[in-house]
Amino acid sequence: MHSNLIEKKEKLAVIGLGYVGLPIALEFARKMDVIGFDINQSRVEMMNNNVDPSNELESSDFEGKTIKFTSNLQDLKAAKFFVVAVPTPIDESNRPDLTPLLAASKTVGKVLKSGDYVVFESTVYPGCTEEDCIPVLEKESGLKAGKDFHVGYSPERINPGDKVHTLQNVVKVVSGDTETSLDQIAKVYEEVVGAGVHRASSIKVAEAAKIIENTQRDVNISLINELSKIFNKLDINTYEVLEAAGTKWNFLNFKPGLVGGHCIGVDPYYLTYKAKQLGYHAEIINSGRSVNDSMGFYIGKQTVKRMIGQGKNMNESKVLIMGATFKENVSDIRNSKVIDLINELKSFSVAVDVIDPHASSEEMKKEYGVELAKSTAEDYDAVIVAVNHQEYLNLEEKDFKAYLKDGNGVFVDIKGVFKNKILELEYWSL
Repeated sequence: MHSNLIEKKEKLAVIGLGYVGLPIALEFARKMDVIGFDINQSRVEMMNNNVDPSNELESSDFEGKTIKFTSNLQDLKAAKFFVVAVPTPIDESNRPDLTPLLAASKTVGKVLKSGDYVVFESTVYPGCTEEDCIPVLEKESGLKAGKDFHVGYSPERINPGDKVHTLQNVVKVVSGDTETSLDQIAKVYEEVVGAGVHRASSIKVAEAAKIIENTQRDVNISLINELSKIFNKLDINTYEVLEAAGTKWNFLNFKPGLVGGHCIGVDPYYLTYKAKQLGYHAEIINSGRSVNDSMGFYIGKQTVKRMIGQGKNMNESKVLIMGATFKENVSDIRNSKVIDLINELKSFSVAVDVIDPHASSEEMKKEYGVELAKSTAEDYDAVIVAVNHQEYLNLEEKDFKAYLKDGNGVFVDIKGVFKNKILELEYWSL
């Protein structure tokens, strides 16, 4: 399989061209003939015009690649090696929503042929590939996994907005359903991952390795978030505590904040769901999720508390929130916890304006029913820097004072980036 792909005797297809699928499709297209498949025709048209719908890649990244973007199922019949990179979200009850993954499995199953390979990259709970996806592939194709076609799992490790830890320089975990398939899958990925691959002993091990990466970060951040609540009651600054503690060589320097997005804020629920199926209640993981999911509401209450302390009437107060995406310097608003902050302020009858240089007002309206402000005022009672976009980092206290009524009010710096720079306004951070 590896040789045939490199010699361009066979084609590789990537199903799902979001922030994970598109970069890896373009990397493969440096050395192989690639079919990039996405069910969203408007996104396909953008990519055919060298535009990344996720705003992560430049137009130059599309140049010199042998790739065909399509939403036509028939085009997938030409492929022999399939990479599935679709979202794995959660539903309103925080349970895994496998709808996109199973739909993609069904799509691949319809064009699957004897000798084909299917590699899943979507983050799932251990066992999902073999228990949920393979049966769909077998049903649609009439073929048998491990005999007629082969399946592997290689979890994505792409970090949106991160230009340092890219696909090429982060070790890729790979796995396969047989020793032979593992070897072929590893060789295919080694063509595009300069840092090399780690060959996991089984598909379940690879799935588990991915799910604990983000679960570990989630639990660690939840501890710091809880500590920040304690330190707030003690009237000491969390970042000053972290700075002091960080002088010890083995201190883990996690920071407090809003934990959203489609990775850290989602993946732990996949693991706790599977644990519950097995009759085990994951106490630490669930507790961490509870703490992190509460932070938007907590920040809202703390802001209101300080506004009341300044004699503000909540029914007449206005707050400016700077930043709406789930993290800095990206356009992705999925599972952004800024919406919890917005809703908490509104529950106190506070008027809220939200601005963001990266987010789409149309997407915000569709996802959360909140539009971005077209312009800002000069009579806010509080300013909250919720997301540390690059555009905000060089602002000074006078810039924030210009937004506030009479140049005075509450300044909330969630991530503490303006610590020791705000001297006249009432300053608060986690």
